[in-house]
Amino acid sequence: MTDLTLGALYGVVTLIVMCSGMPIAFALGVVAISFMFFFMPSSSLDTVTQNVYEEMASITLLSIPLFILKGAAIGKSPAGKDLYSAIHTWLHKIPGGLGIANVFACALFAAMAGSSPATCSAIGSAGIPEMRKRGYSPGFAAGIIAAGGTLGILLPPSITMILYAVASEQSLGRLFLAGIGPGLLLVALFAGYAVFRARKEYAIAKAIYEAGGDKSPYLDTEHFTLREKVEMLPRVLPFIVLLIGVMVALYGGYATPSETAGLGALLALVLIAVVYNVWRPKQLMPILSSTIKESTMLLLIIGMSLLYSYVMSYLHISQSAAQWVVDMHLSRWVLLSVILLMVVVFGFFLPPVSIILMTAPIILPPLKEAGFDLIWFGIVMTVVMEMGLIHPPVGLNIFVIKNIAPDIPLKDVIRGVMPFLGLMFVAVVLLCLFPSIATGLPDMMMGVK
Repeated sequence: MTDLTLGALYGVVTLIVMCSGMPIAFALGVVAISFMFFFMPSSSLDTVTQNVYEEMASITLLSIPLFILKGAAIGKSPAGKDLYSAIHTWLHKIPGGLGIANVFACALFAAMAGSSPATCSAIGSAGIPEMRKRGYSPGFAAGIIAAGGTLGILLPPSITMILYAVASEQSLGRLFLAGIGPGLLLVALFAGYAVFRARKEYAIAKAIYEAGGDKSPYLDTEHFTLREKVEMLPRVLPFIVLLIGVMVALYGGYATPSETAGLGALLALVLIAVVYNVWRPKQLMPILSSTIKESTMLLLIIGMSLLYSYVMSYLHISQSAAQWVVDMHLSRWVLLSVILLMVVVFGFFLPPVSIILMTAPIILPPLKEAGFDLIWFGIVMTVVMEMGLIHPPVGLNIFVIKNIAPDIPLKDVIRGVMPFLGLMFVAVVLLCLFPSIATGLPDMMMGVK
């Protein structure tokens, strides 16, 4: 059996097992061990545990549960709601200010949590009811939170980027820096669309009211005094201190990414203890329980994905697939387009963690051979995977929204996210035309000419 035939069989079996409904971690493990049994020496089965342990014995991966703990500390306390309320108080006079406030709150929360579902859930649980109460259409309210939540895998510290750094053997610090520019670009695009959409919905609501229809809450105006605005600032200050503390420790060279993750988790726990009086064991249990469950699930997926990739490499599937792509002699931009299209399709069914660990051995060698900067590609790939988080049929954030706002029909949620998919595509095009959006900051900060 040729390597490519074996690779095709490997892929088909993987799809069949995954479509059976088996959890992703177990599906990858079953496929990997089955192919070890049939196509590798019998002694290889004796080293499964050792292989998984060696692949996961990375100091970089240690930061994942610590970043999850930091996100859980913020998400399971009133901190997320306070952050959102404070930003809304200052932006309420801008058309679509409530939508913009949600985008900014998602961006700030994402920069502390590193997780898209956590960001989506924490900000959406407060933001969606407030937007709907003020007349925003259900689809728009759901779409802007679902899209804003995707920033969790792009803005540092991103768990997805940690895994990409491991898979591609690239600098995690450079990846974190490279994510800032594109993250701010998406925030600007989302905020701009919020203004446009809010003006449109306001005009419709006004026309209906002037024609003798019901008055929409859209037409009501809110007023906050300067004193009320100033009183809201302390609610944001702890987040700014936490964010600055982590960034200074990481980029100032005072701590490694793993040490920074520990510092961030500790600062988050201190923050909720001092500001929100959350320190008793009964109050901390939901935070610790959520951290253990999510970390266990994620690390199990990582371990099985690494075993899956090890089997691909041992059987020369990844090398043959990469060589096959190279032998097609595609132009570098056609090659990039084909690979990104593949990532989009995988994003319909798989989470970013699995996409990175399953595809990295295949797609990175041809891209490197074609002269693409793997740091830059990691950012572009992350934005494309963000699209998968809100793209039907299995966009994870769509179902997070459905969970926190069950009365919004699924079709409205899907319609609401579609414009944001278009904005993400625009961001990918801009990154291709102007790579310095991603590479400029790490080059400047780290002195790379």
